[in-house]
Amino acid sequence: MAVAREDLQTQEIELNMGPQHPSTHGVYRALLTLDGEKVVKVENIIGYLHRGIEKLAEDRTYTQIIPYTDRLDYLAGMLNNLGYVQTVEKLMGIEVPERAEYLRIIMAELSRIASHLIMVASMALDVSGWTAWFPPFRERERILDLFEMTCGSRLTVSYMRIGGVAADIPPAFLPALEAFLDDLPQLIAEVNGLITGNEIFKARCRGVGRIDLETALAYGITGPNLRACGLPFDLRKARPYGIYDRFEFDIPTLNNGDSYDRFVIRLLEMEQSARIIRQAMAGLPEGPVMAKVPRVIKPPRGEVYHQIEGAKGILGFYLVSDGGNKPYRLHIHSPSFVNLGSLPKIAEGGNIQDFVVNLASIDIVLGEVDR
Repeated sequence: MAVAREDLQTQEIELNMGPQHPSTHGVYRALLTLDGEKVVKVENIIGYLHRGIEKLAEDRTYTQIIPYTDRLDYLAGMLNNLGYVQTVEKLMGIEVPERAEYLRIIMAELSRIASHLIMVASMALDVSGWTAWFPPFRERERILDLFEMTCGSRLTVSYMRIGGVAADIPPAFLPALEAFLDDLPQLIAEVNGLITGNEIFKARCRGVGRIDLETALAYGITGPNLRACGLPFDLRKARPYGIYDRFEFDIPTLNNGDSYDRFVIRLLEMEQSARIIRQAMAGLPEGPVMAKVPRVIKPPRGEVYHQIEGAKGILGFYLVSDGGNKPYRLHIHSPSFVNLGSLPKIAEGGNIQDFVVNLASIDIVLGEVDR
């Protein structure tokens, strides 16, 4: 006798996904509750990469903390450096030289492009796009070459300083940067041909992991993931810091809030970052790259909060000073941690293979999640 489908009894199972570097982007673990291939529930399990950076900061001088910021979002180290040193400068009232301000903008936007290139490449790889993985990584290497010729490091750069930057750019920097910016449109066209317009990629990503604007705001999502839901909010425009108010650029938005739009928004943002860099190159003044700051940094007693538009969303630093040469407290508002909190909502109701796409599309880095 045939059994009706509605009479079949199924049992939910729990499946560990991760921690592993492929698919979970590092030491992230998800506990999935599955009904067949459908995701019923997701539990985020984090902390495997926790190094206690916020607590370590209490026993380090203000300058010694700079290299620790590189270990947060280690794919966008310049942006982490920038957010932290601007926080200290805000508390101390330090005025940064003009040339240093322009160099900071150039490095920060290069860091944003490098981070977005990693997201584009890794998301393609997560849906088995092995060929499409290479072009973004190839161009990212050119950005790391620029970092290396300036500060001697490629990933954990520690380039920013309280009061300016560690060193001026070498003569070969601007020609190499110009060549990279000239080639960037060709790379974006190549990515659009290999990935964005690929039928398999679109089938795997369109309509997958959709989140509406109201829900995104309720979860505190910021950055490209929020702009993919249709809200043109960017701190560089809304509350300009540094000298961002001197540059003309647009805030790209998309409206579907799905994995596909979260991918495409990164490509659009890279174009705007290139616009900012070109303007900064054109206006780059001569002069010193460091302000005259005390040999021993001792901010006045008090507290300060400063936030910037990081590669993955709003990156904030809350700093408490007791007047000594080390912070009394340092707390970091990291966008990857906040955005990861929305993953259970995004993934529930989808298939297990969609979970990998959803995780890739929100673009987290575990160093910033665990801190």
